[in-house]
Amino acid sequence: MREVKVIGSISSLFCTRVEWAQKLKGVEYVYIHEDPLNKSPLLLKHNPVHKKVPVVLHGDRAVAESLVILKIPMRRAWLVFGLTSTMRRYCILGGFNACKAEGEEKEKAIESAKESLSFLRNR
Repeated sequence: MREVKVIGSISSLFCTRVEWAQKLKGVEYVYIHEDPLNKSPLLLKHNPVHKKVPVVLHGDRAVAESLVILKIPMRRAWLVFGLTSTMRRYCILGGFNACKAEGEEKEKAIESAKESLSFLRNR
């Protein structure tokens, strides 16, 4: 089996939640500390666009952005945990927009509000 590596920084909460997800799922990994002020060639190679941590390496594949990484090991649990309060706000705003919109925009706003509510209902 290929080794999993996490490129991260102890000062980043995004890296911390990726580490927690790996530990909760029992994924063994090697932690590679990244200095945010002096970025390594490894980080620049695997996240050349944003040049940010965390990055998870599995063999020759790299996954950047903590929410994308969380989606992979945790499928749904961490996303729901992190997004529930945000989705509640979207539900409230969606309902408000549905009330004030007119015509075709009102139908779109109602559909958007229904999608947000079904996400919370199915979590």
